[in-house]
Amino acid sequence: MHTRRSLFPKVKVTILPPRRLAIADGLVGRKRRMAAGAALYQTMSELVFNTTSTDRTVLEAVMTTAKARGMGKLAVEDPITGGLSYGKMLTGAAVLSRKFETMYPSETTIGVLLPNANGAVVTLLGLMSAGKVPAMINFTAGPANIRSACTAAGVKTVLTSRAFLKQAKLESVIEQVAGHVSIVYLDDLRQTIGVADKLRGLVFRSKIRVARKADDPAVVLFTSGSEGTPKGVVLTHRNILSNAAQAAARIDFHSGDKVFNILPVFHSFGLTAGTVLPLISGVPVYFYPSPLHYRIVPELIYASNATIIFGTDTFLNGYARTAHPYDFRSIRYCFAGAEPVKASTRETYMNKFGLRILEGYGVTETAPVISINTPMFNMPGTVGKILPGMESRLEPVPGVEEGGRLFVKGPNVMAGYLRVENPGVLEPLADGWHDTGDIVTIDAEGFVRIKGRAKRFAKIGGEMISLAAVEALAGDLWPGRLSVVANLPDPRKGERLVLLTDEPTATRSDFMAYAKSKGVSDLAIPAEIIIGQVPVLGSGKVDFVTAARQVQTLAETQAAA
Repeated sequence: MHTRRSLFPKVKVTILPPRRLAIADGLVGRKRRMAAGAALYQTMSELVFNTTSTDRTVLEAVMTTAKARGMGKLAVEDPITGGLSYGKMLTGAAVLSRKFETMYPSETTIGVLLPNANGAVVTLLGLMSAGKVPAMINFTAGPANIRSACTAAGVKTVLTSRAFLKQAKLESVIEQVAGHVSIVYLDDLRQTIGVADKLRGLVFRSKIRVARKADDPAVVLFTSGSEGTPKGVVLTHRNILSNAAQAAARIDFHSGDKVFNILPVFHSFGLTAGTVLPLISGVPVYFYPSPLHYRIVPELIYASNATIIFGTDTFLNGYARTAHPYDFRSIRYCFAGAEPVKASTRETYMNKFGLRILEGYGVTETAPVISINTPMFNMPGTVGKILPGMESRLEPVPGVEEGGRLFVKGPNVMAGYLRVENPGVLEPLADGWHDTGDIVTIDAEGFVRIKGRAKRFAKIGGEMISLAAVEALAGDLWPGRLSVVANLPDPRKGERLVLLTDEPTATRSDFMAYAKSKGVSDLAIPAEIIIGQVPVLGSGKVDFVTAARQVQTLAETQAAA
């Protein structure tokens, strides 16, 4: 490097050698290009979302795709009935819609208790065509919660399948529900369908029997009940199509993709991202009824040549334990949600399968996706950036210094709640803002980091302790194991933490040593660790209500002993 006198007195100009000048220009240029690329990506996402039509129904969107891509194109597939083209799927929906309209002329909402399979999709579309609102029943919730869900949504009839109930060992559950609602078996209904019905269905497969509008209810889903009695969530056609458009604006889907969907259709992510989004994008879906078949699922992912999978940390961990590295050879995207993804899970998927887990975040009330990591903008430990078309705000929470309670607003936010206390009566959001109940931080780049549920903070020694943070610490210490923390009353500190884990060698001393090595406050160290089975919901989430009861009972039993 040397200097020379400028044409202007008293000013020196520094001249870099050509090679260093090129490097400097390259670095500056790269940063500028990255910043410009990020801005362009954001702008394009907004543009794609804003130019996507949501002023129609879900069934209209599926029919439009079927006509554009061809009725002969594969739409859905399952291991029992094989593949259905768009034409066959819509023909089946047309046949059922006529039956439903005739059988239930005065019923608005019909319950659907079916597994992930072709039949569930055909039934769903058939109800929509008949002008009915499907209420997707969580069959893993237990008879009491199923009865509550039916009461809240005003469901008088539930459609199900004898074969499914027998295989899933749900006969006793249905017996306890049967006195509350009328049970209709699709196996029996199928016996009443003749050649004339099928021909009529073929003729009218591109026509909707009862017209509906974009802002009419499309489905009723139910909150998981992980923190109390399930509530009915009414999602309109516009809500679902808006969320599908928001996700499609961030993630590129193409005709060569295939979605492997193990998340149940009664789960909002399994319905919107795993079913509706692929169907309106011309992407075939392979349905599998149980995410808990850890040995079978990886083999079917391999056999189906799927390119996109959805899961939870619990399910993905289960598959990783049994899968061969080649089983996921065709996967382009692996999305995870519903619960925090552990660092050990990310590491396993990267080292064993060469896959990045893209973590997202959502709630049933937003149909469901709020934010998601993408291949271009991915920050591990966060749940990505909030989707286009949504507004967000954080409200301060006493005792929480960083972040706040997340409120969101947008076209994907639900029409309102249905509660057991006021059956069949829609409770809309007063101002369009939905309180997620989650405490989050949003950094300067827009990445969202979940700190925990507002209800899942304990006040110990005057400080707010996140139960989710303690669980994450346990997950790092004991990879591949489930742990849940409950807060119990304590006469001295106000509350105390008790950790339930399925790690057979877990000790409090090990946890304490690990926590101290990470600089964690002593207040976040559980007062007690109990080894036992951690209860899990069908959606893959930990059942916090049952876990809290279980912890309290075990703690009382140990104290008495």
